[in-house]
Amino acid sequence: MEPDPSSALEVEGVCNPGVARGIDGELYLFPRLVARDNYSRIGIARVRFNADGDPIGVERLGIALEPSAPYERAGPGQGGCEDPRVSYLAPLGRYVMSYTALGSESPRIALATSDDLFRWERLGLVWFEDPALGVDFNAVNDKDAVFFPQATVDAHGRPALALVHRPLFPRSMPGDAATAPVPRTLDLDRESMWLSYCSLKAATCNRHLLCHFTTHCRLASPVSPWERLKIGAGTPPVATEHGYVMLYHGVAGDVVDDVRTMTYAGGLMVLDKKDPRVIRYRSPEPVLEPQQPEELKGTVDRVVFPTGADLRTDLGLRHRLDVYYGMADQRIGAACIDLPRSFPVGAPADRSDHCI
Repeated sequence: MEPDPSSALEVEGVCNPGVARGIDGELYLFPRLVARDNYSRIGIARVRFNADGDPIGVERLGIALEPSAPYERAGPGQGGCEDPRVSYLAPLGRYVMSYTALGSESPRIALATSDDLFRWERLGLVWFEDPALGVDFNAVNDKDAVFFPQATVDAHGRPALALVHRPLFPRSMPGDAATAPVPRTLDLDRESMWLSYCSLKAATCNRHLLCHFTTHCRLASPVSPWERLKIGAGTPPVATEHGYVMLYHGVAGDVVDDVRTMTYAGGLMVLDKKDPRVIRYRSPEPVLEPQQPEELKGTVDRVVFPTGADLRTDLGLRHRLDVYYGMADQRIGAACIDLPRSFPVGAPADRSDHCI
């Protein structure tokens, strides 16, 4: 998907889409549409396929979310709704969209829900109760949030819905981290992807309580050279025979003479179905990295940013995973991953048992 040159809504690009299969079996794309001054909306489009079942384009259908809530607007023509991820939460029987609300309080995670992918109800900003290990997530920027599609249990064994997110603590942005000494000493309790849990009972009784998370665990921190500066959630976890498969993004690079040479790439994690805190596999090298001209040069150079995944069971292919991703913050690409019959034992992970 490329920007429509005739549309003011897309003058600065289309990127980082959510993806979901509708009740009609069609695949829908929820692209971030970037207007002038980086003002973003979330669109909706139907993916078109060729005779072999490969994605070849989109049919634009309109706008899913227009910035309107106070937490999505920072002033006239400022703010936005960015980088959506869409999951069907089976316990609730509804789709849930997690997205970045760029309002006056800076980037925060916001949620919206739908029963058909076309009419969306805002639930509001995510709220984290009970600071984890003295860390108050509500006091820092946060983004890259994805839900698991099925219920699990939290660290205390209570039925829950789980969310992966990435708090942006001071000095943990890629540009800041790039100026740190190499090798960098990581603060493993902070510069990480986190798991937070919402009570299944509460969310089932009142879907607005889906925004309230009470238990938190660190999931993963950077461990490999290709992700030295930052990692964050990419695609929502997909249930497979191996466990939950999730692509995530990692950032590497440096700053030389005030020039940033950072690269965003995509890696793969397999998380345990019963306890998603357990990493069954984590790719030591990227599975998707900038190579095409559209990925190497754009609004932000050298970026692939996976945000949507579609397991091709519609074709009878339970091992084929189609991945939709942002290309240099300007276009949207599609890639195909054939999952192996088995993954190597072990993972280059930094498992932490700290949960509250």
